[in-house]
Amino acid sequence: MTLGLKLGFIGLGIMGAPMAQRLRAGGHELFVHTRSALRPELAEASVTRCDSAQAVAQRADIVFTMVPDTPDVEAVLFGEGGVASGLSKGKTVVDMSSISPIETKQFALKINALGCDYLDAPVSGGEVGAKAGTLTIMVGGPESAFDKVKPLFELMGKNITLVGGNGDGQTTKVANQIIVALNIAAVSEALVFASKAGADPAKVRQALMGGFAASRILEVHGERMIKRTFNPGFRINLHQKDLGLALAGARALGVALPQTAGAAQLMQVCAANGLKDLDHSALVKALEIMADHPVAPEPK
Repeated sequence: MTLGLKLGFIGLGIMGAPMAQRLRAGGHELFVHTRSALRPELAEASVTRCDSAQAVAQRADIVFTMVPDTPDVEAVLFGEGGVASGLSKGKTVVDMSSISPIETKQFALKINALGCDYLDAPVSGGEVGAKAGTLTIMVGGPESAFDKVKPLFELMGKNITLVGGNGDGQTTKVANQIIVALNIAAVSEALVFASKAGADPAKVRQALMGGFAASRILEVHGERMIKRTFNPGFRINLHQKDLGLALAGARALGVALPQTAGAAQLMQVCAANGLKDLDHSALVKALEIMADHPVAPEPK
């Protein structure tokens, strides 16, 4: 097998593992670093496991990171044994995590000072999209770096947009998470209302799918709420983190986001009741707790 580029991938969780697997399936040599056990599918794909992020950066020309939060990215990039200490001039760092746009701009400047390019490229589409290679990828950074990495993005996603400079990809992801959260809250309220009024929520959803209220959230997460399938594709605690970024940004910008604040509080109700590791469609449980009425019974 003829190997392509030398790529690095750091962070092999629910999203990162299938994304890395698609890069490897694209014929590229892959160097990885993860704190957890290497998933069987990646081990079988003959990736090279490195003992540090630094080692990954030393061996790869383009390094991807996919970790939970801003402090995690900072530690992976600039902590002891981090990516920055292994970079040499001309390499590219691509952060696909969902983190602070403000901190992202600072990270980019530090990487640029080493003679390397930096792209922030957060994604939307969940585990299903990561496995299928259909993620939406929102990119911030220089066009020359984007053009170089775009064929790799195309292995992982379908809707790929260079939004603007560094930080703009993260800003777009925050906007995405606002819209998704408010749609989940809206579908949750509608189904709780319909169910408590005595209507069959499955038939209500079916009827709404044919009208102006139809949405991807109603289609996918509405079905989860009815079937009670809350195994995580995207966990509540991660969406909480993203809404925290939105509200912090809003304070800095002097912008009011009242509906976002409300959705964040519903997620906090879930977290306070031990539900933070469920899929974010389980936000409906916050409304069910307040209504003392589930949308549908739990499966036996």
